[in-house]
Amino acid sequence: MPKGRTRRTARIVSRLAGAEAARAVRSRAGRAEAQQSSEAAKLDRARHIRRTLEELGPLYVKVGQILATRPDFVPQYIRDELGNLNDQARIEPFARFETVLEQDLGPRWRAGFQEIQTEEPLGSASLAQVYKAVDATGRACVVKVQRPDAHEAVLGDMSVLKTAVRLFAKAAPHFSEVVDIGAMLEVLFTVMHDELDFTREAHNMRDARKAVKDFNRVCVPKPLTATPRVLVQTYAEGSPVNRIKPDELSKKQRKAIAYQLMEFMFRGYFLDRRFHADPHPGNIIISADGKAHLIDWGMVGRIDRGTSIATLGVFLALAQNDGAAMARHWVSLGTATPWSNPSAFAQDISRIVPHWTDASLEELNFGVALMTLLRYSSQRGIQITPLTSVVGKSVANVEGSVRCLYPKLKLSTALHGALKDVMKDLVLETLSEEQAAQTALHLLSTLIHGPAQLQTSLTDLSTRQLTLQARNNLGDPIQAGRRHRGAAPVSGLPALALTAAWARAYCRKQNS
Repeated sequence: MPKGRTRRTARIVSRLAGAEAARAVRSRAGRAEAQQSSEAAKLDRARHIRRTLEELGPLYVKVGQILATRPDFVPQYIRDELGNLNDQARIEPFARFETVLEQDLGPRWRAGFQEIQTEEPLGSASLAQVYKAVDATGRACVVKVQRPDAHEAVLGDMSVLKTAVRLFAKAAPHFSEVVDIGAMLEVLFTVMHDELDFTREAHNMRDARKAVKDFNRVCVPKPLTATPRVLVQTYAEGSPVNRIKPDELSKKQRKAIAYQLMEFMFRGYFLDRRFHADPHPGNIIISADGKAHLIDWGMVGRIDRGTSIATLGVFLALAQNDGAAMARHWVSLGTATPWSNPSAFAQDISRIVPHWTDASLEELNFGVALMTLLRYSSQRGIQITPLTSVVGKSVANVEGSVRCLYPKLKLSTALHGALKDVMKDLVLETLSEEQAAQTALHLLSTLIHGPAQLQTSLTDLSTRQLTLQARNNLGDPIQAGRRHRGAAPVSGLPALALTAAWARAYCRKQNS
């Protein structure tokens, strides 16, 4: 399979490269009458790239969706076109999916439904098609069926992309220092593995239904039956958020739905650390009773506690118009290269944050603004965790959806609305038995290893090999110095002092 996918990928990419070469030749010729206007040529190029990704298959569609949120190395006009990858994929006849239904639900699968509308799917995505149905109990539902060749195609493309990224990293080491494409793809591959197994999507939906209980304007469908390639769930009546007519809901309803959607997403980013990673307009259905139904839980992002708290710091700094704090939290999300310049990055952010702080969605695209930080940090030599791309994609998607509903929403206001519950739960988490055990283990490790480390440091000090290196809160060295084995950074001095005090007390006890 990988060899076949490699040949197929090479053929499609070669066609794109040929078109790019021909476009470059026309550009060099400089004959206005023989070429389109510059703007039209850009649009044509972007459409060609988007169609190529669609032709390459589901994995490349997801790659394109991620690239649509990366202004640090993708031009604006291409990002705009890649945003259209969320739209309808090609529609295939229902007969193509019957084999999957028979294999996963059994040869008598039709007995589980009073009716299934096979003439036209409700939706057609890169991995599956969705059909409206009525189950055996008379309940309205939808049947999501994976494309027959999707699993093998995605796994084959993963192998091809891994090889391509390794070659690229060798060819462009400087770029790879700042943008770790390999790590970014690994995050995407993990998400895609979940999407290929609909039992995991059903599990994600059950978790989301628990998380959404405190929100009366946000709903999640109930999974009814799940196999690796077939998912049956309750039907969400309504229209996609971008197709709601101006007179369908009152302004009060729109505002309430918009703010609850954002608060629910904030809970996912900062507390649950599991969130809908693809909440584009097609995945948010607005019902006539003024509720938002979040569907398609195959692509769920997961982040660790440290990344989550640092990301919350970025959002809080934005709300407080604090450029230095935003830069500090953003730097803590990544790794500084040998040529990084955190101070210059802080100056970059301090210039733009005042324009973002109190803006509404109709005035500013916050998802793109968040990802603009990637461009500044890349230019200043700071490599950011690829998990940030998944969060950025989710933020860009949900704010694009909310903008269709209530463009006057302010991100800072939504954050303040969620902040009380978020901070309360974070404090409780910090005081939990698990966190107390973690702190105790850290202290125990210090007590066990501290005397040996102290002895090493005292030896280095006596031989003049100990160097202290202090850094300010942005990570810049205050005083340069060569670090030797056993050197103690200033941030470790409290632990060193604690160890020394413990050692003295231990020695007195032994001598008494």
